[in-house]
Amino acid sequence: MNPLLEDWAGPFGTPPLDRIQPAHFTSAYEAALAQHQAEIAHIADDPAPPGFANTAVALERSGKRLARVDAVFSTFAGSATNEALQAIELEMAPKLSAHWNGIYLNAALFQRLDAVWRRRAELGLNAESLRLLERIHLDFVRAGARLSGEDRARIDAISQRLATLSATFAQNVLVDEEDYVEPLSEEQVAGVPTSLREALAATARARNVDAPYAVTLSRSSIEPFLQSASDRALREKLFKAWVRRGANPGGHDNTAVMAETLKLRAEKAALLGYETYAAYKLADSMAGTPARARALLDKVWAPALKRAEKEREDLQTLVAEEGGNFALAPWDWRYYAEKLRQRRYAFDEDMLKPYLALDNVIAAAFDTATRLFGITFHPRADVRAYHPDVRVWDVRRGEKPVGLFYGDYFARPGKQGGAWMSSLRDQQSLDGDVLPLVLNNCNFVKADPALLSFDDARTVFHEFGHALHGLLSQVRYPRLSGTNVARDFVELPSQLYEHWLEEPEVLSRFARHWQTGEALPQSLMEKLEAARHFNQGFQTVEFLASAFLDMDFHSQKLENYDPAALEAATLVSIAMPDAIVPRHSAPHFGHIFSGEGYSAGYYAYLWSEVLDADGFGAFTEENNIFSPVIAKKLHDDIYSSGGTRDFTEAYRSFRGRDPEIEALLKGRGLETN
Repeated sequence: MNPLLEDWAGPFGTPPLDRIQPAHFTSAYEAALAQHQAEIAHIADDPAPPGFANTAVALERSGKRLARVDAVFSTFAGSATNEALQAIELEMAPKLSAHWNGIYLNAALFQRLDAVWRRRAELGLNAESLRLLERIHLDFVRAGARLSGEDRARIDAISQRLATLSATFAQNVLVDEEDYVEPLSEEQVAGVPTSLREALAATARARNVDAPYAVTLSRSSIEPFLQSASDRALREKLFKAWVRRGANPGGHDNTAVMAETLKLRAEKAALLGYETYAAYKLADSMAGTPARARALLDKVWAPALKRAEKEREDLQTLVAEEGGNFALAPWDWRYYAEKLRQRRYAFDEDMLKPYLALDNVIAAAFDTATRLFGITFHPRADVRAYHPDVRVWDVRRGEKPVGLFYGDYFARPGKQGGAWMSSLRDQQSLDGDVLPLVLNNCNFVKADPALLSFDDARTVFHEFGHALHGLLSQVRYPRLSGTNVARDFVELPSQLYEHWLEEPEVLSRFARHWQTGEALPQSLMEKLEAARHFNQGFQTVEFLASAFLDMDFHSQKLENYDPAALEAATLVSIAMPDAIVPRHSAPHFGHIFSGEGYSAGYYAYLWSEVLDADGFGAFTEENNIFSPVIAKKLHDDIYSSGGTRDFTEAYRSFRGRDPEIEALLKGRGLETN
């Protein structure tokens, strides 16, 4: 028996993830694709006149088996991959693309859908059904349904090739991240705090390294090391290895992958009638145009650059005071910034970590959701996952089940870097109440206990905000469920949720010493608040640089693309400081090259930050961060409505007005006054 083709009979209708092997996916995909093709043929060839039920709703009901197989495979490919799964991923990427292109470019099917869409005002549809029809029709149009002849064949070929390039890009970065393990001696960890030393020792044991310590290129491993290690030559070596991911010579260099991707995306946009790929992507976003997105980046860049230059001067002064005869370099910034922070605020990140054990932070995230939305979380040891590290909770509102939440928090071989939310099944009520199965992935260094930095704790809240967006969804149609929203809206629920972590009311309850249970001292909480805007110039500049790269990459039509030259030109054009590098350099910029989700859309984090900073003001203006009235509006207008409404209208309904950028600038300490 193939467990992927069985009915999901676990608690809450969960899949038997612990029984699934790579060999199961090939036959499961074959069966699921064949079934979906038959369903599509039935819709396209239906002799009855096209209507909303037998066309739009029928499309929503089709492909359920394929959606299940694809969701499980994506989970394994991202969180528990191996050579067999990677081979299947490369094999299936163009096949899946061809399958979906075959649907979107099916002339008979689109003719029926288009006929229904043209009559939409006459059909008496409710708002959600009308929204569904409009979104499905737009999906077809943006995929090329109105093209004809050679153009249809060409866009199909482009989509298939892009799917292969996307999978190749991600696999290349993963190889560079997994293959690099730096053994460290006692001397080489000079300056490293105790908690990080213990984590590095655990890494050495897990990787079977013949040394007392080891560091990897996982962000949660290398960033704190760069922040604390006093060996400058070692910092330089590790930093260069970190930023070179995806650009190392040999079979895993992403240079050609990026160049071909950019060329094909530009060609795709031209076929669809857009001047550039950025114009194509942003046409279906809140920003609407590259010019509007770029205007936001420019508005924040000027004060951020000014702030970063002042920060650089302060760090260079500290270098000189300590006898350093060198210009501040990128591998120095984190190290000297931490020294300066300790000097100015008597605040040491290592003093905070004992109060931020992972379990405490998870409990804080759960409790915040309970107080805002009335949901509770209950461990489920009977739900099997794909790895022993994964923990599962069922989510309830009173006695009513809401869904399941899977938490996969630790870095390991076979797991992509970074942090993300995904789902094994989206909420919908088209055919009964289908409960969501939502996952969070992080890449913290595994230790007992796992002690987090404040940024790591913020990541837990951020990804859990995404998870809530999926869990709290209350819509009828799968296409509109949960996080199926515009890219520059999808980060609002996650970034907004981060705000509660910073509130004393939350920290005082859950930031407790992992050994003594002592609450975070008031003096340390005050230092944390005082240092809140420290190094914000650096953090904003490194993010914005990546956003500018993304926008520039996708705003040009060139015969040949040289990603390295394009990156260099962008950094010159924005006057990028020499001592800072982009948060994501092109060769490992998975947001934009591993899939099309954030391509020409990395700006969305900043766009959503305007919304979240302004949106949290609704609570602070009430002097109650758990205001029941505001929380209900937040639930109804933002977290539960999925893609059922225009996103600008949804925010306006929640806030009572359009967002204002001043809250973002104030939150980052970048006021222009």
